[in-house]
Amino acid sequence: MPAYSNATPPLALFPGDVGFSFNAETFPADGTAGAQFAVPEPAGLPDQGHTVRWQTIFGTAPSAINIRLQGAMADVDAEFSDIDTSTATTGEARTVTGVRARFLRVKKVTSSGGTSLTAKILP
Repeated sequence: MPAYSNATPPLALFPGDVGFSFNAETFPADGTAGAQFAVPEPAGLPDQGHTVRWQTIFGTAPSAINIRLQGAMADVDAEFSDIDTSTATTGEARTVTGVRARFLRVKKVTSSGGTSLTAKILP
């Protein structure tokens, strides 16, 4: 996965869509952020929290992992902050409610061992 870039506008995820922040990729270096996605707000509705589901899948389980769902109001690397954290070495699906972010991504903070990282976001 290349270093963070917002040169190309991110894809938008609507309810029912699935976005792959990492897609069956070799484990990236520690601190690497995956692809970011925009979460549109319907016109005429007040800013409201979203329920976001995200999932991690590993080809071979790592012996340790710290991976985070992050959100931001603007597509700026420095603005992304942690919403949820997973340390499950077997992978897992998690749900977070009340997310008030316009952009979402998954960031692999640290890991030891393992192969093939997939991280999905489902708004």
